[in-house]
Amino acid sequence: MKMTKLTTTALATALTLAFSAQAADDRYIIKVDESKKGVVKALAKQLGGELKVDGNGFFAASFTGKSLSDVKGLLNNPHVQVIEEDHRRIPFSAYSDDLGNAMVEQLTPYALYQSEANQVSFAANAGMKVCVIDSGLDRSNQDFVWGNITGDNDSGTGNWDEHGGPHGTHVAGTIGAADNNVGVVGMAPGVDMHIIKVFNAEGWGYSSDLAHAADKCADAGANIISMSLGGGGANSTEENAFKSFTEAGGLVLAAAGNDGNSVRSYPAGYSSVMMIGANDNNNDIADFSQFPSCEVTTGRGKNRTTITDETICVEVTAGGVDTLSTYPAGMATSSSMSADGQAFASSSMENAGNISGSVYFMGTAETVDSSANGNICVIDRGAISFYDKVLNCENSGGVGAIIVNNEAGMLFGTLGDANATSIPAVGAAFEDRSALISASNATINIGTSDYGFMSGTSMATPAVSGIAALVWSNHNGCSGTDIREALKATAQDNGAAGNDVYFGYGIVKAKAAHDYLTANGCGGGVTPPPSGDISLDTATGRAKGRNYVDLSWTGASTASVDIFRNGSLLRTTTNDGSYRDSFKSSGTLTYKVCDQDSTNCSAEVTVNL
Repeated sequence: MKMTKLTTTALATALTLAFSAQAADDRYIIKVDESKKGVVKALAKQLGGELKVDGNGFFAASFTGKSLSDVKGLLNNPHVQVIEEDHRRIPFSAYSDDLGNAMVEQLTPYALYQSEANQVSFAANAGMKVCVIDSGLDRSNQDFVWGNITGDNDSGTGNWDEHGGPHGTHVAGTIGAADNNVGVVGMAPGVDMHIIKVFNAEGWGYSSDLAHAADKCADAGANIISMSLGGGGANSTEENAFKSFTEAGGLVLAAAGNDGNSVRSYPAGYSSVMMIGANDNNNDIADFSQFPSCEVTTGRGKNRTTITDETICVEVTAGGVDTLSTYPAGMATSSSMSADGQAFASSSMENAGNISGSVYFMGTAETVDSSANGNICVIDRGAISFYDKVLNCENSGGVGAIIVNNEAGMLFGTLGDANATSIPAVGAAFEDRSALISASNATINIGTSDYGFMSGTSMATPAVSGIAALVWSNHNGCSGTDIREALKATAQDNGAAGNDVYFGYGIVKAKAAHDYLTANGCGGGVTPPPSGDISLDTATGRAKGRNYVDLSWTGASTASVDIFRNGSLLRTTTNDGSYRDSFKSSGTLTYKVCDQDSTNCSAEVTVNL
């Protein structure tokens, strides 16, 4: 794409044509005298036309397998004024990365525009520090303020500043890549970071590693913990570690997961952790972004209760599809392409090289074509494999290949494991097809890079982490929970109206959150209820083969109280100062009592059975 961002007005009107020998979907517009339309419509139907649109002075119909000249011949009628192709109209992306080569110039990833982070200045002296728990940050990348970065190793993982794969370096760049005229720019450029390398050589760790890392983050003075990781199952050790960090005023964020289902992943599924989903550059939800339910059911029979808890499902989303960020040196493959001096977006397919030449349109490149000799082939997707297209171009004497998508968006692909071609080949977006076909010359470059693309809620999470640091740096009297609430209160509602399991409150917006806190203060303009007024005591015992916990409390002010066990609502009961919880199981439990539907709660009390 040529643009970096479209305004709302431009987006509503930005459309592109689909070019083909036969109209897209075999569909045509027939302009007629309105008074004679019925006669022509009847004729069109008689000749196999399927009516699609009935407009003022025209109608649209599809004629399967018929070209424009075929339809003109069929509808050779004096009442027909014009017959023309009914072209597809496709919206451009709402947001796009800057075009260019990140190795020699600074590019802004689309998520930064989408989140409005480019409209807020990072306050570098505000004391923000983001703790990144991942696979390490490779010191070879030039795009970090290394004097602001510290780190720890977990047992057996190696040095924190030597990568254990590109994931951790990519994540860190989205958070805090420097604003230094090269590479990319992070959401909070140059922010202090503490890197904890928890993944072993096989690329995984344990929940205990994360619990230990949370303590290291706190010891390092971090305000924010960012985790682009997760897995199945919860445990109290991990949960309590992040709960403690949050209760101390911090903010913890984790990825929802990439399986595209409703499974709850942890640590994102803990109430003290802000769960982050992913959207793309068109403001659509990513098809891989997990969407666990916000509902929790406790108890059995008549004691069965279902409540909605918005802290255990996706709370906000950010850009996480084809995200451009930092890589360890030379580990990414990147491409650049221009035609007639104009840069266009491209994707690297195969074969490193830098080539310039005249453009030759080779159609779908199903056969060798001597006219391609010495030229760069522009090829339509379809009919045969990408490999066969590039091979036919090369066997025709072509020096490079550009394969254009046949549907909206960029073409991503490879030439397969058996690739034996040598000329550089890139994918191109369908929206750029006309410009590429009509160009006189083009340049293709494919090579290694310190910058590349990844997709996942793993990419959306550091985006929100960096945005949180950015906003918080301008309101450093707030707590992490204040920042969390501000991001939710100002997110752009998307998907179903209101909070939903896919987007949560919506796509995070840095400028809106900053303005909200400026206008309303850290509490969002709402006076919080009193806290700490309720005192809770417990006693344990065993009767009739069952364990029990007797709760007694004072200081509650509502007619009924909410009793929580292990962070989930156990039941709402009359405020008479006592309640017995009876069960057959044993273990460690935590309890608290709150005024009904209130945050005025007792301190949590832990019991061991």
